[in-house]
Amino acid sequence: MKAIHVPFLSEIDGDTPVEMLWLATEGLTAVALKAVPWVEFPYRPSVYFRIAHTDVGILLRYDVEEKYVQAVYQHPNDPVYKDSCVEFFLSFDKVHYYNMEFNSLGAGLIGYGPAAKPERKRLSAATIEQVRTDSRISAQKLPSGDTAWQLLLHIPLTVFAYDRVTSLSGLFATGNFYKCGDDLPDPHYVAWSPIKHPTPNFHLPQFFGILRFE
Repeated sequence: MKAIHVPFLSEIDGDTPVEMLWLATEGLTAVALKAVPWVEFPYRPSVYFRIAHTDVGILLRYDVEEKYVQAVYQHPNDPVYKDSCVEFFLSFDKVHYYNMEFNSLGAGLIGYGPAAKPERKRLSAATIEQVRTDSRISAQKLPSGDTAWQLLLHIPLTVFAYDRVTSLSGLFATGNFYKCGDDLPDPHYVAWSPIKHPTPNFHLPQFFGILRFE
């Protein structure tokens, strides 16, 4: 099972300016998404994430380079997974988990529950909008022809309302990190922790990796 250490950034709080959040992520280890679980979707864009936790939540940054960048959806709980999308799934009990999905513009969808779809629920728009987001999309293509974009998320502890988390310090959790784009010209499904399942499905907590919060 894959595992990752999540460092603690003591200098970050809910009022830290966004430029300072970007600067704080520069010192974090960039981790690549390398698993392409389904052979019928072989395309793997370049994707790295950096993660830390703070007194008020989780700081998460994605750096992406891909052939196509699409951002059609703009409202909370829209189907952003059809766009150029990055995702973070997190569980505190190995059964129930939060699926946090954001497109390249920072529009988000967040759900909670077990893997059984009828038992899952969407968080309210007001809760999703508590996540601080900042998106940067390059105006010029790279020499490869790809477009580079970055997304910064500061996810407050209030998002994890079903677990009443007041601090992440010292916790062990499970989760996974993903990149997808269901409606892109070259649809793809890329993961941090490998998945063994016959068809594309990120909602499989048995394949989550371990997150150790400093």
